[in-house]
Amino acid sequence: MDAIVVGSGPNGLAAAITLAKAGRSVRVVEANDTIGGGCRSAELTLPGFVHDTCSAVHPMAPRSPFVRSLPESVWPVWVTPPAAVAHPLDDGTAVVVEQDLLRTAEGLGRDGTAYRGTVGRVARDWDALGADVLRPLLHWPAHPFLLAGFGLPALLSASVYARLAFREPRTRAMFAGVAAHSFLPLGTPTTTSFALMLLGAAHVGGWPFPRGGSQRISDALAGHLRSLGGEIETGHRVRDVAELPDATATLFDVTPRQLDRIAGARLPDGYRRRLRRYRPGPGVFKIDYALSAPVPWRAPECARAGTVHLGGSFEDVSRAEAELGQGRHPERPFVLVAQHSLFDPTRAPVGKHTAWVYCHVPNGSTVDMTDRVEAQLERFAPGFRDVVLARHTMTTADVERRNENNIGGDISSGAHDGLQFLLRPFPQVDPYATPAKGIYLCSAATPPGAGVHGMCGANAARSALRRSFGLGVR
Repeated sequence: MDAIVVGSGPNGLAAAITLAKAGRSVRVVEANDTIGGGCRSAELTLPGFVHDTCSAVHPMAPRSPFVRSLPESVWPVWVTPPAAVAHPLDDGTAVVVEQDLLRTAEGLGRDGTAYRGTVGRVARDWDALGADVLRPLLHWPAHPFLLAGFGLPALLSASVYARLAFREPRTRAMFAGVAAHSFLPLGTPTTTSFALMLLGAAHVGGWPFPRGGSQRISDALAGHLRSLGGEIETGHRVRDVAELPDATATLFDVTPRQLDRIAGARLPDGYRRRLRRYRPGPGVFKIDYALSAPVPWRAPECARAGTVHLGGSFEDVSRAEAELGQGRHPERPFVLVAQHSLFDPTRAPVGKHTAWVYCHVPNGSTVDMTDRVEAQLERFAPGFRDVVLARHTMTTADVERRNENNIGGDISSGAHDGLQFLLRPFPQVDPYATPAKGIYLCSAATPPGAGVHGMCGANAARSALRRSFGLGVR
């Protein structure tokens, strides 16, 4: 066997496919009985209601270099709502980020011109920019001036950037909601980068999701891997690297802490200490709903968006994320809602609907946030509780139980602050290679981080092809 990949999340499968495409024999080993990691679906509430157990909307997928490197026939049908995200406000209106950039700008009043000049530039240069942004920070950029033009404002905090770039409270509120995907207080440097990339993606390929559930992505990747001769073994929990068959390269789609536990005997003490210092980020409290009707939004334009951000004004969202940063549970948490069934009828029985909902909580939280989350839903969708048929809740422990990479409920594979965000898992020339011959890290704890784009796995596989197999790859 040339290569073994431990873990079948999108990055593990992307690594395996990249290796198989280069002519290497490869086997994926997965602890669970089903593949997919954070890309899985299940009937969590009632029969016929399909819920994504973790990742549910995929802004980075359509234009990812890895995704685009595979034949279109590999992928499931992508569903792209007309609006990527809506951000309702207490006055009964909502700010809507349409796939159409100009239409979005028109809805931002005095900020339309500034929006076109900032987010519009990211969208226009998306493919060239993505070629650099989705690689490790320490590389020779293909488009250095574009990268510099993006990187300088991206280093700012969302609080500073929103105040400098926009005048309308509505625009700032929407920007806060998108920046909050960072899981950081909005006064933290680099939070602007999350907003700019996600908003740029909205105007390039929307914020799509696969028809039938996120499991379809994992199944599609697995099918393609098998067509290339790759193997997948499920129900095999790897506790020690010595359990695995001999292979020239072994790639781990796991967290640094798990890599230390599994392969520590082959790693030098200094490297192991750095692995142990890697910090998890905040967790999530997740609720999946089976509904008798669509979410009754006060702002009807929310029904055009696949994703809805609940938090109110910039100040409200900022306050909630600041409390999170202090290890507290916000009374009014920032809440993310995905409403797949409005656009994908396979997700629920005829006439019924689903809602995928989570809020940010401190890592390892045991607090039941159901009442606080539903208070936010009622704030912007009065009567929401009246359409609930069933709910399924997950604490941080439940989230980790379904995917061991989500330590303490952290779905981002590590905190996004400081050098850990810019140079994850820690500063080194090749973030995928370890000091042990033939052992690599390919999870979202490596660049470019979280998201269903496969680039962590693809980048790690290219490192392995160079280092372990002596193959020059791009």
